Amino acid sequence: MSNEQAYLDRIRAEIADSFDEELEMQLEDDRLDELVSDGMAEPGPETVDRKVYFRELFRLQHELVRLQDWVQHNKLKVVVLFEGRDSAGKGGAIKRVTQRLNPRVCRTVALPAPTEREKNQWYFQRYVPHLPTAGEMVLFDRSWYNRAGVERVMGFCTPEELEEFFRTVPEFERMLVRSGIILVKYWFSITDEEQEFRFKMRIHDPLKQWKLSPMDMESRVHWEEYTKAKEEMLARTHTPEAPWWVVQAVDKKKARLNCIAHLLSQIPYEDVPKADVELPGRVRHDDYIRSPVPPELYVPEIY
Repeated sequence: MSNEQAYLDRIRAEIADSFDEELEMQLEDDRLDELVSDGMAEPGPETVDRKVYFRELFRLQHELVRLQDWVQHNKLKVVVLFEGRDSAGKGGAIKRVTQRLNPRVCRTVALPAPTEREKNQWYFQRYVPHLPTAGEMVLFDRSWYNRAGVERVMGFCTPEELEEFFRTVPEFERMLVRSGIILVKYWFSITDEEQEFRFKMRIHDPLKQWKLSPMDMESRVHWEEYTKAKEEMLARTHTPEAPWWVVQAVDKKKARLNCIAHLLSQIPYEDVPKADVELPGRVRHDDYIRSPVPPELYVPEIY
């Protein structure tokens, strides 16, 4: 084999390895099929063909890289909110958005429950430090809309605090937009039956049991209350400056592709001029001798 052919094979292997991360995540999703075959649920509607899914996903991720370069080059500030019921697929969509991007440009914020100090602050205060500076994209895996959802349904806020939230959030978001932030809000929508199935899958899958929480179990009990809360939230916080976009998320693959394609459409972008990059040659010195690494420092090569 020629050196050129060996080099090309190495390049192909490197590209294939970069795709393996997505393939591994897809194999995780395919565990649903195993549960279906075990009789846990009826097969769902036919989804997008796997080859089509991967082709479109990689194409859209390439466009996300172009968008990232445009955001950084033009010092834009982007905030994307991902909201929805437990197990609606927000995290999976966020993973596909950020998978090929620079974490210094595009980062994810998933805040835990507020501390006692935060509970006594202005409600939006703990979110403000995570807003982007120029040249950044921030994806919120749940956001200040917790107050209109879980806090309302589970009684973690008073009716007065909820009403104050509804009065304040439109002005808060208008302030963000006036400051130059591009704000995009997504609600991932699934059916009662689909959520029940995904919860059962988590219960029976040891690799996903960590995703379950007592709050997830309570959300099943309060399905109708969450529905009413969602409907009022969308009605009262859908504004011209910061509209809501609903992602049909029963089919995870389609939801990811549709969400990414829509996000790309919300921010006009172009190619960024880039200087040609040339790898400099290594500087070598005749007196350089590489010191041996003690054998006990090496990780055992089990594989």
